[in-house]
Amino acid sequence: MAKEPVRVLVTGAAGQIGYALVPMIARGVMLGPDQPVILHMLDIPPAAEALNGVKMELVDAAFPLLKGVVATTDAVEACTGVNVAVMVGGFPRKEGMERKDVMSINVSIYKSQASALEKHAAANCKVLVVANPANTNALILKEFAPSIPEKNITCLTRLDHNRALGQISERLSIQVSDIKNVIIWGNHSSSQYPDVNHATVKTPAGEKPVRELVKDDTWLNAEFIKTVQQRGAAIIKARKLSSALSAASSACDHIRDWVLGTPEGTWVSMGVYSDGSYNVPAGLIYSFPVTCQNGEWKIVQGLSIDEFSRKKLDLTADELSEEKALAYSCLS
Repeated sequence: MAKEPVRVLVTGAAGQIGYALVPMIARGVMLGPDQPVILHMLDIPPAAEALNGVKMELVDAAFPLLKGVVATTDAVEACTGVNVAVMVGGFPRKEGMERKDVMSINVSIYKSQASALEKHAAANCKVLVVANPANTNALILKEFAPSIPEKNITCLTRLDHNRALGQISERLSIQVSDIKNVIIWGNHSSSQYPDVNHATVKTPAGEKPVRELVKDDTWLNAEFIKTVQQRGAAIIKARKLSSALSAASSACDHIRDWVLGTPEGTWVSMGVYSDGSYNVPAGLIYSFPVTCQNGEWKIVQGLSIDEFSRKKLDLTADELSEEKALAYSCLS
């Protein structure tokens, strides 16, 4: 029997990431090759014409799984009945702007979108925040959508996770699919900590630790971390535009694993509401290693954290605590 369509909201849908993301969703990359979808696309009034152009292209592409498109500048219409919300829209930091200015604008955007989701989304709506500062935008959204369970509000660090996999794959000249269990800890910012201490590679002789195969701790503890942390900036420098394609692909990976589950013995990185695990302050949206089953994520427990890693985990937590304080000061 055919499945009921799932309603997926993409905010900022006429932008670069939105334009890369909506065809992936319509093709089944996010929710599976047999899951029909109805796309809800939201953007700001000045982008209404461009948004309509994206809708026309979706119609023209004749995706078999796409059962309807809602393209609107009205948050209530966009949020009504949605099962999955991918929050791509946000205000980017522009030259000469202070962090507080950007935070203040994003706080007001996420406050209004949170209340629309709160009142009009489906009961068990899953939310993924992509727009930066992603962790803190997700926290604001959680604050103003109290009836959405905190476990249903997440932010995207899968892009950083995938970047880490990509760097190891290039370094060892192996397939990305043979590497598992890298971790991104903390903030989706340059303070994040890409950790390979628990990562393994599938080899003909069985699974081997990444560290053992790379045989270069200096590279792993310095250049590798910096490359992953700064990858977004490097792409902007090269493209003169931000990383839209990889962000869209990672958003699909994040939701797909969350909804359909992670493979046995494999974890992924998700920005989730901290419960105090690994001595990370509770009440932050922080990236942890998680496994997913039956539409629920669970933080992987009991991993050993060495002294080098501990400092990195604390550093990125400190930055998130500062961001949280800054965001809350914009509310008063």
